[in-house]
Amino acid sequence: MGLAWVVLVVSGVLETVWAGALEASGNFHKLWPSVLFLGSLALSMTGLSYAVTTIPLGTAYGVWVGIGALGTAVYGMVVLGDPVTMARLLCLLLIVGGVVGLKFLH
Repeated sequence: MGLAWVVLVVSGVLETVWAGALEASGNFHKLWPSVLFLGSLALSMTGLSYAVTTIPLGTAYGVWVGIGALGTAVYGMVVLGDPVTMARLLCLLLIVGGVVGLKFLH
């Protein structure tokens, strides 16, 4: 896996971080979650920007969003008590399949 792919995966994980920090920020009324949100958002976008210099935009964006969506959904279920149902898990599995497919079809 090349550097652009590694940066893209890290940027997708940072999307999960900023989404969690956004929820924790209390509508930007809490300082440190707000700072974490802004920092992880900036790093995530910078990483995506770097990745699209090598990886086609549609592929990079799809993988980035997929990783962020999967990570955020898992965070919601594990940390925030979001419902865990077979239907939700199946949908998350479909996202994983799409992300893996985009990587291998690249």
